[in-house]
Order: sequence, then C-alpha cells, then structure tokens
Amino acid sequence: MELIKSFSVDHTRIIPGIFLSRTDSLGEYSVTTYDIRLKKPNREPAIDVAAMHSLEHIIATYLRNDPEWKDEVVYWGPMGCLTGFYLILKGNRAPREIYALMLKSFRYVEEVREVPGATPVSCGNYLMHNLETAKWYAREFADYLEANAENSGIFEYPGTERLVTDDGQNFYDS
Repeated sequence: MELIKSFSVDHTRIIPGIFLSRTDSLGEYSVTTYDIRLKKPNREPAIDVAAMHSLEHIIATYLRNDPEWKDEVVYWGPMGCLTGFYLILKGNRAPREIYALMLKSFRYVEEVREVPGATPVSCGNYLMHNLETAKWYAREFADYLEANAENSGIFEYPGTERLVTDDGQNFYDS
C-alpha cells in the first residue's frame, strides 16, 4: 500500500503550529485538512487524554457556532497520537489564513466554565474530561501562536526529501 501523506512527514522535525495536511476535491468543492499541532511529536509528552477530550468538545462547539466559519467547518477532532487535532474546512486556504481562527478558538477555552456536551446522553465517555488541564494546554498553545506569529516554521511542515531506493525502501534526508 502507498504511504498516506501524513505518515510521510518527518515527525522528528515537526514543531507546534498550523499546517496544511491535504486538500481533496469533492465534486463541486474541495476540503482541506489542517494539522493543528500542539506538541512536538516524540519529543514532548502527549496531551492528557481527558484534557484532549475536553478541548475536542469545547473547540468543536466554538467552531460550529462561530458566525464567520460555522458553515465552513466539516470536522474537528483529536489525532490518535494525542499531539494535536485535525481541522477539516471547506475550500482551500493557506494555514496563515486560519491563524486568527485558531488563536480565537484556543483563547475561548480559557473563558469556558463547563465542557459542552459532557453528559451521559451527549457523550460516549462523559466522565473523561478535565477542564482545568484543557485550559492550561489551550493557554500554552495560544501563547505559543502569538509568540511565533512571524515564524514561517509554524505554518509549513519541515522540509524533507524522500529518497526511494531501487528496491523500494524509503529514506528521509533532512
């Protein structure tokens, strides 16, 4: 099988940021998947599971209620590696174009007094939430985004050249 694009990015060099993962055409429109990376993969501890769950609920609710963006949001959800989130939007925008949206979304978490949808009726694991730790991660990431707004590295995956040998083995030249 062919390696999917997100597995062909050198995860030893990714830093926190907002990255374009892929764009797909779906008939009359396209959708773009963004990698919203809060942690350095394999170098920083993963995000606490309960806090990640709370961030998912809070930011998904925020995005789907934002007057400017709600009709563009297709999906917001956690990465399996617990180092960030995937955001899927209609259209094709550069990561810098969603910077303000991500900054507002993570700053909003600090204002929340309870996790939306954290009830047995609304959530499949309603007891697994940690609002205070979610606020800490949100503040950390928002502060990082603000401090690095002019750093192009938070908007572009680190460059690598994928080398393939005659027998099909993949190597990465960083």
